[in-house]
Amino acid sequence: EGGIEMSETKSTAKFNSQIIAFGINPSKIYRNLSVEKLVEIAIGKNEGLVTSTGSLSVKTGRYTGRSPDDRFIVFDDLTHDKVHWGKVNKQFPTETFDKLSQKMKKFVDGKELFIFDGFVGADPKNRLPIRIISDHAWQSLFAHQLFIRPSAAELEDHEPELTVMCINDFEAIPEVDSTMSNAFILINLSKKLVLIGATSYAGEIKKSIFSVMNFILPSKGVFPMHCSANIGKDGDTVLFFGLSGTGKTSLSADPERMLIGDDEHGWSDKGIFNFEGGCYAKCINLKEKSEPQIWNAIKTGAVLENVVIDKESLKPDFDDGSLTENTRAAYPLSYIPKAIVPSVGGNPKVIIFLTADAMGVLPPLSKLSKDGAMFHFMSGYTSKLAGTERGIKEPKAAFSKCFGAPFMPRLASVYAKMLGEKISKHNTSVYLINTGWSGGPYSVGERIKIEYSRAMVTAAITGSLDIVKFSHNDIFNLDIPTECPGVPSEILEPRNTWIDKDSYDLSAKKLSQMFVDNFKKFENISDEIRSAGPKI
Repeated sequence: EGGIEMSETKSTAKFNSQIIAFGINPSKIYRNLSVEKLVEIAIGKNEGLVTSTGSLSVKTGRYTGRSPDDRFIVFDDLTHDKVHWGKVNKQFPTETFDKLSQKMKKFVDGKELFIFDGFVGADPKNRLPIRIISDHAWQSLFAHQLFIRPSAAELEDHEPELTVMCINDFEAIPEVDSTMSNAFILINLSKKLVLIGATSYAGEIKKSIFSVMNFILPSKGVFPMHCSANIGKDGDTVLFFGLSGTGKTSLSADPERMLIGDDEHGWSDKGIFNFEGGCYAKCINLKEKSEPQIWNAIKTGAVLENVVIDKESLKPDFDDGSLTENTRAAYPLSYIPKAIVPSVGGNPKVIIFLTADAMGVLPPLSKLSKDGAMFHFMSGYTSKLAGTERGIKEPKAAFSKCFGAPFMPRLASVYAKMLGEKISKHNTSVYLINTGWSGGPYSVGERIKIEYSRAMVTAAITGSLDIVKFSHNDIFNLDIPTECPGVPSEILEPRNTWIDKDSYDLSAKKLSQMFVDNFKKFENISDEIRSAGPKI
């Protein structure tokens, strides 16, 4: 476990030669340490403290969320025509990447490093062996809890195909290194190497690895998805797509069903598989009553990011968003009762798209045709809520292709085509559920109760909606059920919940126009898909 200090067995010799070939010369390497050991070192190094729940609480400093402006993909022969370049996927020159890589490697000379060797992808046929190198014990604990841990035999033979070097203490010099700031997230798809510096927000590790998977898998015929997934007693798999804050993690953590995963999955010919071995749940305003599974998972071995801890009792205060609204808990899947490990499932019969509409005009529940599903998948509409990204204080309308633009390096049409093919092949039903506001916009209306959202999900999964009548909403071009078990019928048609009907009509037309305007950016899209969206 002491890495380089271990006696020279065959596996250590192999590991040491990999480290030498990679070009770093640390004073000591801790490789795949146990949870207990990592917590002990983190405490010893003053990286965090153990709370009353037994979890390790850490603060990530200046960066408490992803920093999209600081993320780049290396532009080269592999990526030049396969990556959808633009505001999200910004180009970075190969030579500049190589220079910065050398500087980082020099920086860690003589320092203690932590390595996690494991896998991303629960399907052995489609998994990627990864190595995460970090300069903080708690980040290695995060990696250990979030990714798929190897068996002793797998660790002996481990050959990483993707390396992430995340050095929190290393800062770039923008004018020298061509970065936007001191912090950077640089993805080199040809070298299968990710460099992260000057940000301690652990979500950057996770999301950069997903970006690599989302680039690789389509060429293997596997559909990569930013979604959560669960499975019922009869083996029926359900997918939940949605951006941060829409309820993806909360709604897939269903006591009646078994969790497959809460964030990223692949869909192969055999079925779906989780990329991860853990969960990274938002925990602002977390309540035991409404989210017991997440609440109970915050125990020894879990990592809390930026949660305010009471100095006397050491109790986490989940209602305190003074450090950030984007407070997080990282824990292994095994902490969720009845979670499926290894986390794989069959071909889904139901897909749910989640959106949190802060304008309060979208129906809480609607059924989508295949073309409608492709339209809404490519649109990826929600309202960005406070905390998920730096600088977001009030909700604002946002469109994120494939419900995950920051992690989808290829063109939206590549992923949408795969979705359409899967829906046709497996006769999958798709529903759009709005977990946002009702009765008016944010600050006027009220957020739709999570109990109602859960009831809508249950109705979609159990087939209750197959026997109810639907009415057509002309503005949004959506089919709305006239009733849904466990949900007051009057809220199903959003216009009914507004006191001022003219105001509703105006807002609905405004959002409809935003959908149409946003969709103009997609080229070479069939008329069927384009006309399945809202109408002006």
